[in-house]
Amino acid sequence: FFLGGSDAVEFPIKFTPKKPGCYHCQIILKSSCDIRVYEIEGVVNADQADAQLEFLIPAYQTVTQEIPISNLSSEDWRFEAILEGQGFHGPPVINVPVGGTVPYPLTFKPIAEN
Repeated sequence: FFLGGSDAVEFPIKFTPKKPGCYHCQIILKSSCDIRVYEIEGVVNADQADAQLEFLIPAYQTVTQEIPISNLSSEDWRFEAILEGQGFHGPPVINVPVGGTVPYPLTFKPIAEN
């Protein structure tokens, strides 16, 4: 709503999602001489958590850890993996469908020091 000049009216919105996902909303503001439609999208991410993996293996042997990636959102996910650190390998891309869980196979293959 515009009251004239640079005056504006605040329009607070409270958003309380129950789970991660993408939420779409349409707000329609009407006055006697104007109609405005606002499209709002709220994206909710799951709580971020630090994770740590510990590999215990005999010297110079390879180990693979399956890391489950669960998609609780309303859209399919496409992940691109960037691995840092010598000896770590895994697929560069994985796709996780809505409501699905896909394991990411992280492999550690140690390299012998000379």
